[in-house]
Amino acid sequence: MVLGESKLGCYQGETIYSLLNFSCQRFLQAGVASPRLDAETLIADGLKVSRTALLTHPDRILKRSEVQMLFARIERRVLREPVSHITGVQEFWSLEFEVNEKVLTPRPETEIMIEQCLKVLPKKPSLVRILDLGTGSGVLSVVLAKEIPQSRITAIEKSELETARKNALRHGVIDQVCFLAGDLMKIDWNGPYHLIVSNPPYIESEALLMCMPEVQQYEPTLALDGGRDGLNYYRFIVPTAWKKLDKNGWLVLEIGHTQAQAVVALIEGCSRYQDIQVIQDYSGYDRVVMARIMDG
Repeated sequence: MVLGESKLGCYQGETIYSLLNFSCQRFLQAGVASPRLDAETLIADGLKVSRTALLTHPDRILKRSEVQMLFARIERRVLREPVSHITGVQEFWSLEFEVNEKVLTPRPETEIMIEQCLKVLPKKPSLVRILDLGTGSGVLSVVLAKEIPQSRITAIEKSELETARKNALRHGVIDQVCFLAGDLMKIDWNGPYHLIVSNPPYIESEALLMCMPEVQQYEPTLALDGGRDGLNYYRFIVPTAWKKLDKNGWLVLEIGHTQAQAVVALIEGCSRYQDIQVIQDYSGYDRVVMARIMDG
């Protein structure tokens, strides 16, 4: 293919079809996990069309400027830069969120947290107070604010809050979310809250070295590193949260799929929680641990 041989040195009018094939080939060689999907996503986003429209017109001849732009995107993905960083957005809960190298790209399995939160929150029109510990890109705060219009959310983040604020503004909930900059282990959480949620860093420090390049090279270590055994943040959150929960309040935590037993043990050891539950994601892995504050 001309594109692969000369990097546009003698452009001859590439089509969507030929560029898709070239992209898939490059991604396969680079060890990308989902070459076809990534190729379709990057090309469709670059051309500002849907994936359906892209595949409907495979014989469309691309302009030289379009091929140059798309080739640059392809090469970034070959270097294992996440698709979300290249496009600048990631879908979550059927909403589009801005993401970048400063925040963790939201994962589909985190939607399980939203589902569980909506099940346990008070079914009443009065004010619902929520605390989001380590908000990152703000997806949990923004989705909960949209789903529960009567909610007021405090979102704490140690690194940067600009992306989360942009996402709250983007989805029309900026007035429902109060963003606080600070280390969740040091800052005053205020309270009380009906719900405390957190998707804290939970990867073991040494395990980070074995993560895929997309994670190891491009995502913020602060949002991933949970210490020697991955449990550093749970050890602080669990015994602190009960003091900040209202009557019948819930603590909902995302966990690594091997950590349920350890996190449940921390909750049981605290002797302040009841109704402890472990929820699996759609792949059958333990993904969420939740508990309600003990009566009285």
